[in-house]
Amino acid sequence: MEIKTRRDFLKTLGVGAVAASLPSWIYSCATGKRKPNILFIMSDDHAAHAISCYGSKINATPQLDRLASEGMRFDNCFCTNGICAPSRASILTGKYNHLNGMLDNKLEFDGKQQTLPKLLKPAGYQTAMIGKWHLKSEPTGFDYYKVLPGQGKYFDPLFQINGNWPETTEEKGYVTDIITDEAIQFMRNADSEKPFLLMCHHKAPHRPWQPDPKHWAQFKDREIPEPPTLFDDYKGKASAVKNAEMTLERHMHPLDTGGVIAPENLKGKDLVRWRYQLYMRNYLACIASIDDNIGRILDFLKTSGLEENTIVIYTSDQGFFLGDHGWFDKRFMYEESLQMPLIIRYPGVVPKGQVNEDMALNVDFAPTFLDFAGVEIPTDIQGESFRKILQGRTPKNWRQSAYYHYYEYPAWHMVDAHYGIRTKRYKLIHYYGYTDEWEFFDLQDDPQEMNNCYHSPEYQDLIKKLKIELYQLQAYYNVEKPVPMQIEKSETSLF
Repeated sequence: MEIKTRRDFLKTLGVGAVAASLPSWIYSCATGKRKPNILFIMSDDHAAHAISCYGSKINATPQLDRLASEGMRFDNCFCTNGICAPSRASILTGKYNHLNGMLDNKLEFDGKQQTLPKLLKPAGYQTAMIGKWHLKSEPTGFDYYKVLPGQGKYFDPLFQINGNWPETTEEKGYVTDIITDEAIQFMRNADSEKPFLLMCHHKAPHRPWQPDPKHWAQFKDREIPEPPTLFDDYKGKASAVKNAEMTLERHMHPLDTGGVIAPENLKGKDLVRWRYQLYMRNYLACIASIDDNIGRILDFLKTSGLEENTIVIYTSDQGFFLGDHGWFDKRFMYEESLQMPLIIRYPGVVPKGQVNEDMALNVDFAPTFLDFAGVEIPTDIQGESFRKILQGRTPKNWRQSAYYHYYEYPAWHMVDAHYGIRTKRYKLIHYYGYTDEWEFFDLQDDPQEMNNCYHSPEYQDLIKKLKIELYQLQAYYNVEKPVPMQIEKSETSLF
């Protein structure tokens, strides 16, 4: 028999047991409810401005909008290092990359270290990891895992399954559908007497963008609106910005466009526009499959009776440039890359249809889930629980600034190593790999980050104060003097 609430549990005992007598594996004093199931759904490279509830002008995502209408949308959730593996490591550990060891995509995650699933298991949680792992080492702390090797494939993907690591098994079909099938199967077969943590990680919409035929048909003839910064000339910006190899005009590879080669007569802006349209059609079609499959999961939770006591989280490992500043890819501390979509639903606990502007970071995810589960948060975790924010009560001492640090230089796209601070209004960035340059943006007056005001006289006092706060954050997070990572370009992955 499925036990859905604390009241149901008491009925099965036939006694009026008080909360204090409930077994630790079923009751969380944080919420006054049975310990919640935690369903963490993460896509790869899904920019918030490609989600309609975030005001997207290029896309409609009805199922993600449905989730947001039933929970809370965070408008200021940021990654701490805008690249795949480092973000995943920070989500698992609640720590910045200089402590969890994953400074870049080349390294291998140390699976012996403390992680979210390892902390939840003693509290009675069943744990599973399904989909894109991208941390090279064998997943640890999970009762069950079924993960894609490396970046995985969109069609007929290979999977590595616990008990047979590192051997692979091929599954016929489209990867987003298969991952969703596996996630639903795990939840259907999970022990109903115990809570679960399920990390469902999609490959999509990571490059090379290969949508399934059904969703490609919806976009193949669609004209996608261009971003206002598509033809940014980088005037006044750091040389690191001007030298990055991620422009639609000069750096998009044929593999990124499905092998389709632009007509020879296209040059300059015409070539950029042609590549932008093809890029966006493929990218958005991959997202359409994610959105449909989110709907499948939400429907399953409702019909299975799991909806009431399951926290559903949707996010991406970082943002992505969708032609913004003439770019594709991520890495820079600019808003389109820095911002992570974050939507959370927990019926009866998180008020419906809420929009929150407090700063949340990917290192906050683990402590938040531990908090909801009633598990003590280890003191070495650097993130903060935002459980109270989800319940409508922002702590008085909640952060007012966020620290970011990107290390992977030299490497694909040749984005210089940099760190910086973002407050609610301002952003200060220091590039230090092969340059020693700064950028400063007033996000209120310049939300598209077109004007580097680092040398503007009217901002000099403010910049001095921000530098002090930036160095204080580095000290707070135990960041050693930043040095560039020396990575051989030939050893990095194009995708």
